[in-house]
Amino acid sequence: MNQYGQQPMNQYGQQQMPPCPKTYLVESILVTIFCCVVFGVLAIVKAAKVSSAYSAGNYDEALEASEAAKKWVTWGFICGIIVFILAFIGEAMK
Repeated sequence: MNQYGQQPMNQYGQQQMPPCPKTYLVESILVTIFCCVVFGVLAIVKAAKVSSAYSAGNYDEALEASEAAKKWVTWGFICGIIVFILAFIGEAMK
């Protein structure tokens, strides 16, 4: 927004959008492979929506999908760490 509360315009008189939010696609794939398939797939679905929403000109939806993808990546990583720790403890108690 400029000082007058308006979106900046490009050279063609169209409103400029902020840069595309992070998709978290790579992180989603890694979480799916190494940590938690369920949360990883949810993250991949949300990550795929980021670019398509941004390309359609819906920045708010793209930002929301990016935040959701980040959430699912984080939860998937946490679950993977917990499972790894529990497996390590279980193996150590044998």
